Amino acid sequence: MRILIVKTSSLGDVIHNLPVVGDIHRHFPDAIIDWCVEESFAAIPRLHPGVNEVIPVALRRWKKHLLSLKTWREMRRFKQQISRHSYDIVLDTQGLLKSALLAGRARGVKCGYAADSVREPLAARYYDRIYSVSKVAHAVNRNRLLAAAAFGYEADNPLDFGIKSPLTAADWWPASPFVVFLTATSRDDKLWPEANWLALGQQLQARGLNLVLPGGSPPERERASRLAAALPGAIAAPAMNLDELAALFGQAKAAVGVDTGLSHLAVALQVPTIAIYTATDPGLTGVLGSGFYKNLGGKAQMPSPQSVFDALQPALA
Repeated sequence: MRILIVKTSSLGDVIHNLPVVGDIHRHFPDAIIDWCVEESFAAIPRLHPGVNEVIPVALRRWKKHLLSLKTWREMRRFKQQISRHSYDIVLDTQGLLKSALLAGRARGVKCGYAADSVREPLAARYYDRIYSVSKVAHAVNRNRLLAAAAFGYEADNPLDFGIKSPLTAADWWPASPFVVFLTATSRDDKLWPEANWLALGQQLQARGLNLVLPGGSPPERERASRLAAALPGAIAAPAMNLDELAALFGQAKAAVGVDTGLSHLAVALQVPTIAIYTATDPGLTGVLGSGFYKNLGGKAQMPSPQSVFDALQPALA
């Protein structure tokens, strides 16, 4: 059996979909699973040993350069790649019109959410088979339930993301045990005040722990540098790709992050994680895993540094 999963973005959503791969392989050990994903997140499915081929798509970049000849050439190559194999099932777990259209480029029976189960009901018109899945289930479980319905099994096995940190290291990593601070997120209202990061950092340093602060965009790197400068010995990490971040997480004592895909990656790698929510409800999209983790806060809530420090104690013991 050959299967194509379509789950393109965002980072957290792609991570939420990883357990589907393991679920399918438990019931169909010989299945060959390919995955269509946005190019910037392609490293995530590549971490899973159960994924055979990753088919990157660049919708975000193509939309910015629609008049470019290079864009049209890349789009043509993508169409050739996604239609190269004949699939028994093409499973769109994204549930958006754009992902349904991408799935339509593949050869095989298209399966996806019913119109009553997605934010963009029009997507359901492009599937051959549709399945209703509760909108109030956590995003991880929605993916698993959809796959279970499409393949005819029960998603009742323990949650397993199926990925491990790469066994690599960088010479700038601290020698002492360290905690990763994930201070950046997609919206300003999801940020945790810098004063809170400093207060938490001081408490952790008093416990003999060092701190590493990654950052992606220039503003994120500036924030990380500013915080690291105020916490003697803390490290503002250089630019890293997802593989390098996964390796860093694998050596961390714990991670503390705001509502960001990297917090989900830490949990998927079974790094003890505290996720901080200030503007969103973690009930449906909060971190979820099989190791130690806690979601703190919610809409219009602001967890205190002390509450985060207290929540970390089981991981630091």
